[in-house]
Amino acid sequence: MEIGNKMMKINWKYRIVFAIGNAILYAVLLWVFDYFTDEELFPIKMLIIQSVLFGIFFGIGFPYINEKFARKFSKKVEKNIIPNLEVDETIEIEGPGNLFRGMEGVGGKLFLTNKKLIFKAHKINFQRGQTDIAYQNIQEIIKRKTLKLVDNGIRVVTTDHQEFDFVDNERDLWYEKINERLKL
Repeated sequence: MEIGNKMMKINWKYRIVFAIGNAILYAVLLWVFDYFTDEELFPIKMLIIQSVLFGIFFGIGFPYINEKFARKFSKKVEKNIIPNLEVDETIEIEGPGNLFRGMEGVGGKLFLTNKKLIFKAHKINFQRGQTDIAYQNIQEIIKRKTLKLVDNGIRVVTTDHQEFDFVDNERDLWYEKINERLKL
């Protein structure tokens, strides 16, 4: 069973509001630079033109480009992630995810096998490799918020008090599936 992240569709009303917000923020930042310097850096016409172009690009253009190409790229990278398994080990569930290793949120793939939880990093990260956590070594699994804002984190605490912070948009499903294996 593969668990995949859903691509969030952004409607045009939100994109336009986002573009206007970006343009205003950019204009305010440029104005602040002008205000705190001795000479005028940007004439008002130039400030307005730059702000509108910035808003259009980052509010509409950049999200559009990201939507078109990022999914294809991530699927291609994700397809090549194959964990190192033991001889009698089989993958039961897999899906994209991240694991915090220090300050870096390492991108890769999560796997639930018949023996353990596995995270395998993709090749684009600085920190690569595979992290294996046997079910019998898991003391506790906790739902958490990433950056104390987004409900997409899971903390796995092992019997030797190590903590592994995973991020996945299907957090509740992973939480449920890992807990099912802990009860076996």
